[in-house]
Amino acid sequence: MATAVKQFHEEESIGKTYDLQVARRLLRYLKPYLRMLFPALFLTLLLNLLGILQPKFTQYSIDWFIMPRATNGLTLFVLVYVAVQLVRLVFSYFQAVLLNTVGQYVMFDLRRELYNKMQHQEVAYFDRNPVGRIMTRLTSDVDALNELFTSGIIELLGDVVQIVAIMFMMFYMDARLTFVSLLTVPLLFAATSWFRKGARRGYDMVRTRIARINAFLQEHLYGAQTVQLFNAEEKSLRRFDDINDDYRNANIETIFYYAVFFPLVDFISAIGIALVIWYGGWRVMQNTPGHTVLSLGALVAFIQYSGLLFQPIRDISDKYNVLQAAVVASHRIFRALDLPIQILTPEEPKKTGRAAGRIEFENVWFAYKNEDWVLRDVSFAVEPGQSVAFVGHTGAGKTTITNLFMRFYDVQRGRILLDGVDVRDWDLQSLRENFAVVLQDVFLFSGTVESNIRLGHADIADERIRWAASEVRAENFIKRLPEGYRTEVKERGAGFSVGQKQLISFARALAFNPAVLILDEATSSIDTETEQLIQQAIERVMRDRTSIVIAHRLSTIQRADRIVVMHHGEIREQGTHQELLAKRGLYWRLYKLQYADGSRNEELESETSA
Repeated sequence: MATAVKQFHEEESIGKTYDLQVARRLLRYLKPYLRMLFPALFLTLLLNLLGILQPKFTQYSIDWFIMPRATNGLTLFVLVYVAVQLVRLVFSYFQAVLLNTVGQYVMFDLRRELYNKMQHQEVAYFDRNPVGRIMTRLTSDVDALNELFTSGIIELLGDVVQIVAIMFMMFYMDARLTFVSLLTVPLLFAATSWFRKGARRGYDMVRTRIARINAFLQEHLYGAQTVQLFNAEEKSLRRFDDINDDYRNANIETIFYYAVFFPLVDFISAIGIALVIWYGGWRVMQNTPGHTVLSLGALVAFIQYSGLLFQPIRDISDKYNVLQAAVVASHRIFRALDLPIQILTPEEPKKTGRAAGRIEFENVWFAYKNEDWVLRDVSFAVEPGQSVAFVGHTGAGKTTITNLFMRFYDVQRGRILLDGVDVRDWDLQSLRENFAVVLQDVFLFSGTVESNIRLGHADIADERIRWAASEVRAENFIKRLPEGYRTEVKERGAGFSVGQKQLISFARALAFNPAVLILDEATSSIDTETEQLIQQAIERVMRDRTSIVIAHRLSTIQRADRIVVMHHGEIREQGTHQELLAKRGLYWRLYKLQYADGSRNEELESETSA
């Protein structure tokens, strides 16, 4: 709970300051696409400059043609105006295509880099961070940056250029009237400052709460069956209501600032235009024959320029939301990208390639957090080709041992050796290629049966896949599937029985031909008939390789070369099945507990006396 609260406050604190270093880092993602970006920038500037010509067209139409009643030239002038607008239309098309193409490429690069980083994070990272929060980084946060690249930076520069150009034109036309039109600018800056602070705070809350919603949905939709089994739908809905309510309120608070700010900008703009009409109208009325103080066309153009001046200022304020989304998202993304990966291949690995399969623990101490030790001074050795079973109560540390083999975690004290070399000195990819794991809860990916056995390794031929499936007796049910090995597998293997998924997992292990096989509760959730089939698969896969078996059902490990009994993170007993029964120690008590009925007790007594 404390960890979750800490993570929540960390999410809240992201984005409080905008770091120029982050801005430069964002811009680096644009560097490969400058060939498209520079033309887009040029077109944006050209469009904005062409846009400020419209009031001059109005001025000249009134002063040169309408007031003098020169109807002949007016038609030609209007056609020129329409031609300029058609040019703007063509330029707008190419600008939009270029900007959005750049945005899509940048999004692709960012999302790929972020996904690659997540793929290489140690397992402990996923223990600390909900999947929903990680998915928010890869989807919503990257999308926020896309809007920045496609409509934020370039159009922001265009707006700035437009403001400068409009100011230049207004001063060029009439400096005094320009100063009058700018009297409302301090009010606009005050409104913008208020909006910026409020919108920033609101957007921080929105991003934090959508991450919480994603995390909640991922967890509860994945566990929907459990929720229904325990009739917890109402409780789950109430928890979702609380989170959803926070998200709604955060959006409403943000909407408040928008609902006030933009009408306020329109009102301030109207005041500015009113001042222009008042002062400019008075000056137009001072015109006398032969002496023009301010032409009517110039006044109309000035009114249009005043409206145009407020439009990019309003757009910049609107784009502030895009900027804030990008700031918050970039902080989150770069924070994830900058996380150090704790489990790495050493610069000069001492060992690569296939292992013989000798495993040794030397005085290993391990804790997932601080010094809450899960394993305490554990030492044992497994010889190549030997099968060793680990038994003990839940929480004794059995599964932790298998995770340490493959460096999903690193030990705090002691060493783990594979073929006499510390696993931390192995090339990480080579190390893990030497292991195959069959779990109680087999994970199947969306795809086909064949792709779930191959797991993306193109070097595993179709013939080997079929041979592996045949060897573990999986081919019998695969052939009965509608499309055999090419039958579609739905999410998490829906539609396949537990036993069928187990057999696919065994076929996968055999196809990869590991030096060490790990079976973690591989037969604890299946019926007796299927168990017999899987036992045959186990015997085939375990042949000629080192095997580590984690089991609660002691009947499945009686043939192991050695049984290691774990208790509270320590090794209490070691030996064969018969040797441990003869000791009448912890293993004997576990065995007796599992076979508590009379017939089995008689068998137990005969075994221990033998």
